[in-house]
Amino acid sequence: MEWQELRTRLSQEFSKRADLLRYRLGLEPRTGRIQPREAANASFFFPTGKHETAHLASLLRSHLPDEAEAILQEADNICRHQFHLLGFGKIDYGANIDWHSDAVHGKRSPLAPWFKLSFLDFATVGDHKIIWELNRHQHLVTLAKAALLSANSAYVTEITMQLDSWRNANPHPLGINWASSLEVAFRSLSWIWVDRLLAGFPELPANFHTDLLLALQTNGRYIERYLSTYFSPNTHLIGEAVALFFIGTLCPEIPAGQRWQAKGWTIILQESQRQVRPDGVYFEQSLYYHVYALDFFLHARILASKNGVAIPEQFDNVLRKMLDVVQRLSEAGAPEGFGDDDGGRLFNPQRNRVECMRDPLALGAILYDPDRYPSSRLTEEALWIFGDKALQVLDTQDTPTTASSNSFPDGGIFLMNDDAPNRQQLMIDAGPQGTGNSGHGHADALSIHFSLDRERFLIDPGTYCYISAGDERNQFRGTSAHNTLRIDSLDQAVPDGPFAWLSIPNVEAETWLNGETFDFFVGSHDGYRRLPQPVLHRRFVFHVKGGLWLIRDVVEGEGDHLLETFWHFAPGIEVKREGETIFAESSTHSTKPPTRMALLMDPASMWTSELTEGLVAPAYGLKQAAPVLRISAKAPQAKDCGVLLLPITDSANVGAFSALGGEESDARVRGYRYTTLQAAEIIFFATGNSSWTCGSWRSDANLLFCKLEGGRLQHVIMVSGSFGEWRGKRFVSNPSRSQIFEWTSAARSKSDSSAGVDDSVIKDFAVFDPVS
Repeated sequence: MEWQELRTRLSQEFSKRADLLRYRLGLEPRTGRIQPREAANASFFFPTGKHETAHLASLLRSHLPDEAEAILQEADNICRHQFHLLGFGKIDYGANIDWHSDAVHGKRSPLAPWFKLSFLDFATVGDHKIIWELNRHQHLVTLAKAALLSANSAYVTEITMQLDSWRNANPHPLGINWASSLEVAFRSLSWIWVDRLLAGFPELPANFHTDLLLALQTNGRYIERYLSTYFSPNTHLIGEAVALFFIGTLCPEIPAGQRWQAKGWTIILQESQRQVRPDGVYFEQSLYYHVYALDFFLHARILASKNGVAIPEQFDNVLRKMLDVVQRLSEAGAPEGFGDDDGGRLFNPQRNRVECMRDPLALGAILYDPDRYPSSRLTEEALWIFGDKALQVLDTQDTPTTASSNSFPDGGIFLMNDDAPNRQQLMIDAGPQGTGNSGHGHADALSIHFSLDRERFLIDPGTYCYISAGDERNQFRGTSAHNTLRIDSLDQAVPDGPFAWLSIPNVEAETWLNGETFDFFVGSHDGYRRLPQPVLHRRFVFHVKGGLWLIRDVVEGEGDHLLETFWHFAPGIEVKREGETIFAESSTHSTKPPTRMALLMDPASMWTSELTEGLVAPAYGLKQAAPVLRISAKAPQAKDCGVLLLPITDSANVGAFSALGGEESDARVRGYRYTTLQAAEIIFFATGNSSWTCGSWRSDANLLFCKLEGGRLQHVIMVSGSFGEWRGKRFVSNPSRSQIFEWTSAARSKSDSSAGVDDSVIKDFAVFDPVS
């Protein structure tokens, strides 16, 4: 430890014991005297007062009636002490809420000094996430909104009763609900929302606002004293800083308010630079935590602008980049998750599915530019925060756009997009596993996700839990739960407790090219170099626009190994085998034909496939069965595997896929052919810079693609090559190696050099035999 950290930790240890001593002596927590001040200059998202909030409620009823009805139904459940927490569904806490109980697993955390509790000890406290989710008091915000929507004072009464119950059951510093500064921060933000939503309600007790101020003062002092600067300096620290900023800005009666406002804002600005990579990807390598951090930043940024706080342009630039990531991931439907999914959200905890991960785009579109974020649409959050302005900018549906392929190289996210025959997106995760010990990252290097016609097909499994009595935590974050390759039944990294990994792999994106007619990616990771017989995994992904997707996995190394690739389909996707072809079909839309894709392998290869059943977690605490395709082989007999993905409309004409090569072929090249009744497509992957031979084909390209229809050459793609030959006849020629060469019979040559196609040789392909 450096001196500053050591001094901070020693001060925290002293404060823990001093607070406990005060409690045992019957003294109240040390706080300053509340000053009666005029708070007119402290502005929330909306003007406070019953008339103003009633107008917002009317907007919600008019423009998002389903959401308004859901709030009222949820509020009625809350009044019965039945809570929807995370993905667990309705949990009944009985007539008297036990604020220390994990009611799902029937466990209760003891009322001991918070710093003596081990909240990761499942046997003692159960799942702390369940306890904390209830104690964030976001359900009280739901009750406040329901009071506005219905003018029913019973919801206000329930709020005051639950707050009284909570204060009596959670004396500072006792209990698990004081064990995390982030949880205290969440609770503080909920109380602020309740206070602002209910301002002007005559049913509130006369001392309601003053009691909240005193509680917020205790919370603010606690958060400031126990900031996660050295414990968990990620979203924990951001959330704590946001709470300090909100309390300090909106509660000028608290003597420390100005200090908390300045300190919170300083931390927010610093952490936006430290925790977000230069391309806008959040450094935990998790879409959920990316959105989590973005929510915090956006709310703080909007409140700052309401209160005249200077907003640096570099902070806005970070937020725009983070929004850009969400926008790009949302261009083919709901953005697919990766990494951990904590299950909570800043504004409304019910927004815990992938369909809600694009919600920040609504705030971004209003703040910055709606044209930049066409996947934004009107949300309840945007209505409460921006009111009528949200209606001026946003629609209830996102705007269809043409998507192009994109990459975020610092975060290792590579997106291949296509609009033909329908909207498609394939995402490749080739980034670091996370930051530090990669506590929220998964062992998913080079995994892919695939959506087709705005429906999720190949997906991420989610998280399910952080702690449990079993091994679910490692099962869901392990390599076999992701669409990538596993070796010898081992994860790419070694689990080290629920929030750490050892032997974290280095992942490298080696090639990323986007042509007019294709996308091409090559990446590798060294996670299996730790084995006694070390190997490296390299993955190739090649896509022809409007056509095939080819994923090739190569294992480089020696020795006997079990090789497995996994293909996880979304729940609701029907997967079946017909002959040598795997068909996947979605039937979620009854008003249109089903969306279908086919997955093909070389039937003569040493790889075998089996359809089985796996598990996915749509939300924390919820798991569902879903189809999984497992493809396996033994090395060194097999060292590479090619899998073809095809969006299809006619299953009767899927075609055949096989590998090319033989005794006369060069070991540095692997060829594949895909043939249908109408066309033949040949793809070669090669290493090195010298010429190679595969059957009747010869070239020096790292990638060569040729498509023939009716025996005539129609399409050529060449990457890092200077020539291509078939049966000794050179059909592509260039004086030097061309990084990208593209040619179609319709558009002729498109190249970054002077390479060309010999028309006289093209005619010779009329006698082409695809088998050779």
